[in-house]
Amino acid sequence: MRVKGASQSNNKRKKLFSITKGYWGQRKNVYRRAREAYLAALSRAYGDRKRKKRDFRKLWITRISAAVRAEGMSYSVFMNGLKKQGINLNRKVLSEMAIHDAKAFSDLVAKVKAAK
Repeated sequence: MRVKGASQSNNKRKKLFSITKGYWGQRKNVYRRAREAYLAALSRAYGDRKRKKRDFRKLWITRISAAVRAEGMSYSVFMNGLKKQGINLNRKVLSEMAIHDAKAFSDLVAKVKAAK
């Protein structure tokens, strides 16, 4: 007598369908389509974890640039001035300062302007 593996197959399908629950159309309840959708989703999730870092850096740069432009300076000149002054603040911190602590950010810009 041979083992047919029905319970393993059923468990495998059940697990996949629980993962793809909420997907649209056949992507949630047809095994082949669900598997394709799941593998594509895994691939996108991996890529988007990398993309998230790029997107946040772009956002921080945009925020800093806007705040510095209001002070009458360009982003690149500001960042170069910070580097020359030896002020090691990353873009995330600078962005948060520009939003939540405008006074301190203005002081930083003034310090960079004075060093020019």
